[in-house]
Amino acid sequence: MERTLSIIKPDAVSRNLTGAILKMIQDSGLKIVALKMLQLTKAEAEGFYAVHKERPFFVDLVAFMTSGPVVVSILEGDDAIARYRKLMGATNPEKAEAGTIRKTYAINIEKNSVHGSDAPETAAFETAYFFSTLEMVG
Repeated sequence: MERTLSIIKPDAVSRNLTGAILKMIQDSGLKIVALKMLQLTKAEAEGFYAVHKERPFFVDLVAFMTSGPVVVSILEGDDAIARYRKLMGATNPEKAEAGTIRKTYAINIEKNSVHGSDAPETAAFETAYFFSTLEMVG
């Protein structure tokens, strides 16, 4: 069993898509083992996205991710990271496959509704960033 982090971003939360996205996740066979809604501070968003600190989009990314509540969850299943990335679809929704979260709900490449870990090391950092072991079930 593998675990990965999912973030339903402010653009999707503000449009009341949390339930629909969680349903897509569960319908895919991934199990939600931790879940919460929170409002990221600037420092929290900067810490989470520190890997992108030198990138030109960093300031805009932090501003976007602090613009409203997010829903973070830990997903579990066989090959969970790859399965969730496939379910999310391409970062650019115009290039995402039909039936993916981003093709269905993303507004554009920046407001693309969801985030998911891209590797086991990233998943370990990201899940620990938002959840203690006491908050995980299953």
